[in-house]
Amino acid sequence: MGILSRFKDIMSSNINALLDKAEDPEKMIDQCLRNLNSDLGKVKSETASIMAEEQRAKRTLDECNEDITKMQNYAVKALESGNEGDARKFLEKKASLSGKLADLQKSYEMANTNATRMKEMHDKLVKDIGELEARKDMIKGKIAVAKTQERINSIGSSISSANNSISAFDRMEEKAERMLDKANAMAELNSSSEDDIEDLAAKYSNSSSTDIDAELSALKANLGN
Repeated sequence: MGILSRFKDIMSSNINALLDKAEDPEKMIDQCLRNLNSDLGKVKSETASIMAEEQRAKRTLDECNEDITKMQNYAVKALESGNEGDARKFLEKKASLSGKLADLQKSYEMANTNATRMKEMHDKLVKDIGELEARKDMIKGKIAVAKTQERINSIGSSISSANNSISAFDRMEEKAERMLDKANAMAELNSSSEDDIEDLAAKYSNSSSTDIDAELSALKANLGN
């Protein structure tokens, strides 16, 4: 499984490196999937090559077994025909083929093991990509929610700033009202001072008029009116 381990390590490091450098997670998710599909193409090509090697090893092994069977049958026929010399040659060929058979068997078993492992890796990668494709929309949904929250946070800051402005406006309005109250109070004080002088003058003015009226009444009384 050495090749599988190396491949998984490389893929893991590549994905982590991409995500660590991601400025836009949504774009990087798509890039990761493109990279994985590219890797899948390479794995698929390598798997097909190794599976072809297995088929060739199996075919060579089968052909060797067939040739051994043929040599055995020819040897029997040669003996039945009374040709012992020919039978010996067929048996010698059979022995030579049998010597190769063990090596061919080992080669096939190794090719079969490699093909099985590559097929497992291919299928696992296909499954992982399928799962990531299914998760992609969910992850993008989370990103969209996060971006919305960021906008809300930004709006909240603006509202906070607006509230500060409103508070400042209220303070200015309160200050204006205090200024107006003070001005009105000053005007009232100034008006009261002038009214006192006028009232005092009216007192004496009214007093002179009253004396004249009293004197006029007295004259009338003397004249018999």
